[in-house]
Amino acid sequence: MRQTPLFSGIIYVVLGIIFTLFAIQNVNTDGEWGFFSILLVILATFDFGSGFRLIRAHFRMKKQKNEP
Repeated sequence: MRQTPLFSGIIYVVLGIIFTLFAIQNVNTDGEWGFFSILLVILATFDFGSGFRLIRAHFRMKKQKNEP
């Protein structure tokens, strides 16, 4: 079974949410922005960007498929 860009995009967005929550928790625990917190935010940013790009690609491919 092949994964669609929509499914992969949703997975990336969920991972971005998880990394963001971990970064928030880490900052609340330590009380400051450390290396690990910044790394988690960078990973979340990449995941959100990739996820939204894949979701947009899914809808573009679906639109092109439905056009005559």
